[in-house]
Amino acid sequence: MSRRKRHEEHDNHEAWAIPYGDLVTLLLAFFVVMYAMSTVNEGKYRVLSDSLSEAFNGQPRAAAGAADSDPAGNAPASALEMPRTQVRRMIAKSLPGAAVAARGTHPPAPATQPAPIPDAGPASDAETPGSAELGRVADEVTGAVGALVAAGEVHVRRLPNAVVVDISADILFPSGVARLSAGAAAPLQHLADALKPFSNAIRVEGHTDNRPINTTEFPSNWELSAARAASVVHLFMDRGIEPDRLAVIGYGQYRPIGANDSAAGRNANRRVAVVILESSQPGL
Repeated sequence: MSRRKRHEEHDNHEAWAIPYGDLVTLLLAFFVVMYAMSTVNEGKYRVLSDSLSEAFNGQPRAAAGAADSDPAGNAPASALEMPRTQVRRMIAKSLPGAAVAARGTHPPAPATQPAPIPDAGPASDAETPGSAELGRVADEVTGAVGALVAAGEVHVRRLPNAVVVDISADILFPSGVARLSAGAAAPLQHLADALKPFSNAIRVEGHTDNRPINTTEFPSNWELSAARAASVVHLFMDRGIEPDRLAVIGYGQYRPIGANDSAAGRNANRRVAVVILESSQPGL
């Protein structure tokens, strides 16, 4: 009896095609779903835009939106009215101010004009104790250095919260020097005597022009301006003003009040400013 011949099984080398085809199909379905989700319904978008514009600005654009969505002008009103109503309801729920617009009326526009500033009346009625004290300080200072004010060497300025006395550095110091000249002591002593009875804080500021200086004592205008202010402060202390009222600041050439391209401007910038602060100011 003859044996049946067994057929040898061959390996299927194309088995990978089945899962590959499934994968491609799934990817295709995925991208179709993503594309469908990314498509914007232009009609609904314009209805939403018109509703938001009408709710916030009170200027509906329904006519323009309808003309854009249907050039023929024959789109049924019910197709647009339902989304608009739903949008208005959503706005009315989320924004209290838009509830009036959802009912078909517009809220009053918010006031953008600033409230008028009430009239303070005469200056004497609105004057605070601190400003009244500054007024007395300004009068005393002007009387103490009146001759220099008339000569234009000293300028007294009244600010809302301070009195500034600008003294030309040319009458106080020789060029490039921070030591007071012989003729500077008298006007500064008169100024110190005028300020001594008050309790206001005093800030002495040194200023220079923009011409550079580079010496062993003063490598730059910063050091020169601060040293000049310190010299004035020491004179004030020697004259009896309490040290805790005084402060020294050197600004160098960086706070000019005139143009440094002219001699007159440089002369104006070389100055010592004595700033008398209002008593209500936090300090130095």
